[in-house]
Order: sequence, then structure tokens, then C-alpha cells
Amino acid sequence: MSIYAKVVPDKPKSNAVRKILIFVVVFSLISWGFTGLGWHGIMPSATGTIIGMWNGIIHPDVNYLTNWTVDGLPYAVVETIAIAISGTFVSGILAIPFALLASQNIVGSKVSKVGKFIITLIRTFPELILALIFIGIVGPGAPAGILALGVHSIGMLGKLYSESIESMDIGVKEALESCGGNNMEVLFRAVIPQVAPEFLSYTLFRFEINMRAAATLGLVGAGGIGAPLIFAIRGRFWERAGIIVIVLVITVTIIDFISGRIRKKLV
Repeated sequence: MSIYAKVVPDKPKSNAVRKILIFVVVFSLISWGFTGLGWHGIMPSATGTIIGMWNGIIHPDVNYLTNWTVDGLPYAVVETIAIAISGTFVSGILAIPFALLASQNIVGSKVSKVGKFIITLIRTFPELILALIFIGIVGPGAPAGILALGVHSIGMLGKLYSESIESMDIGVKEALESCGGNNMEVLFRAVIPQVAPEFLSYTLFRFEINMRAAATLGLVGAGGIGAPLIFAIRGRFWERAGIIVIVLVITVTIIDFISGRIRKKLV
């Protein structure tokens, strides 16, 4: 009892010291991060830019919205949606083998570590960097954007897919294996049917993210609505930039709403 009486009071002290150390480390990291911002103040042209952007939102270039040629806004919006859909479809299919490779209950702990490392490695590269790489391979345009979104999304979807596989009911898989089922039968009769709703939900969620990402890929020449937007901003055509922003916000909001309703029914 004497030992217990001496040890117990020391625990709150050690917890307090640990919390203080964590606070100091976190505060130091945040302070160090802000010191690297290199803040130089507000630009002299900031007032004119803000006023121009506000006027562009209030008085958008409606004629650009009715331009149905390749250079018009409707074509850019459709291309952006097409890039997001194609990139999501590619990643949704290709992420499945990576997810299986990263699932401990499918390939074992050692092999799953290799799969998780590959998925993490894929997620390291942002969409814009991948877009620049693929522009050098397939040229500027929508194909580079599709490949950039597809490859980058494999990392996120592969991670989410593997977590779904690892949390599924393993009894169905073991029962099928005990009946003599081969690997393909186990995959398509025990694994995929259980995780398919979650796979579809994650894919739709990724499509929402890809829709926003596809809007920025045009900044580097990978197609989509980003190209006319950056040209309008650089040329200070605020009326055109205003209509692009308005249409982009409406499009993304509608897609998020529809995707969210579908995901609620799946899960």
C-alpha cells in the first residue's frame, strides 16, 4: 500500500508535463510556420482588383455564356465535367487492385505494407504536378487532365477501398474458401458484394473533389474551365471572370447536391 500511495500522485504530474510539452511543441511548430510566410503587405493595386472583381460579379458577361462554340463557356463547363467523370472512372477501376494489395486480410501483413506504401507514394504528387508531367507526355488538353486526376485519385480511393475491405465480415470469405472457392470466386462472391456500396460512395465523393480539381487544371493547360478563367483574370476582363465564377459555383453546387443524395442512399 505504501508503494501504491507513492506512485499514484506522480501520475497526474507526468500527465501535466506531457501536456505542457505537447503544447510547447505544437505552438513552436505553428509559430515557425507563420515566420516562413514572408508577408509583404497588401499590394497597391489590391483596391482596384477587388473593385473590378466585384463589378464583374455584379455585371457578368452573359454573352460569353451563350457562346456555343469551342471557345465558349458551355463547352468549357462540359469539358470540365467530362474530365472529372473520366478521371474518377479511371481511378475507381484502377484503385481496386491497389486496395486489394494493401488489405491485410487479403494478402497478409507483409505484402499489405508494400501496398500501403505504393498508395501513399501515389498520393504524394498533387494533380497540378501530374498534369504538368502528362502534358509533356500526351500534350496539352483534356487527356492530360484526365490522366492527372485518374492517377492522383488512385491514392485516395485505394486507401479508402482497402480500409473497407479490412473492415468487412471475413467470415463470408473464409466460408467460401472452405468450400473450395478459388481466388476469383472469393473476390467476386465474397469481397466485392460486401464492399461495393462503400466503393460507390467513396467514388462519388472523389468525383466531387475531382470536379473542383478539374476546374483548376486548365491553369497549366490540362483542359477545362480553368484556362478561360486564368486568361480573364490576367487580362482583367472582370465581366468574363465573373460569369465563369458564377457558372462554376452553380455547377459544383448542383453536382455536390446530387452526389450527396446518391451517397446517402448507398450507405
